[in-house]
Amino acid sequence: MIEALKAGLILVGAIFMFLAALGLVRLPDLLTRMHATTKAATLGATLIMLAVALHFGEVAVVARALGVIIFIMMTAPVAAHVIGRAGYFVGAKLWHGTVKDELRPHYDPLTHELKSGMEPDDDARVRGPGDDASG
Repeated sequence: MIEALKAGLILVGAIFMFLAALGLVRLPDLLTRMHATTKAATLGATLIMLAVALHFGEVAVVARALGVIIFIMMTAPVAAHVIGRAGYFVGAKLWHGTVKDELRPHYDPLTHELKSGMEPDDDARVRGPGDDASG
């Protein structure tokens, strides 16, 4: 029974890793490629490491396998976010079918500054009733 579970975990993990590689080759732009590889590769590596932990069954190996799983799940999303943001900032072209670009109104490509949605612009500052028009 355990052998079948290990084989299933490795097979499904390998399928997810294959889908990550396929997404890297087939998808149209940086952001969609990054999304596919981050999600599928993280799940694939997690399943394979679970199979490793089941196969060896020793405390040291299980602890290392769980450490690898936690490390991958903590670092892959952060790394993908940083890579995606850097790609956007250097001007990586979005796919022509991209429906919404929520970063565009907040990003100035000339100064490479990113403004928060909560900060008012200098020109669009809200004036109170006691403020005069000159500033």
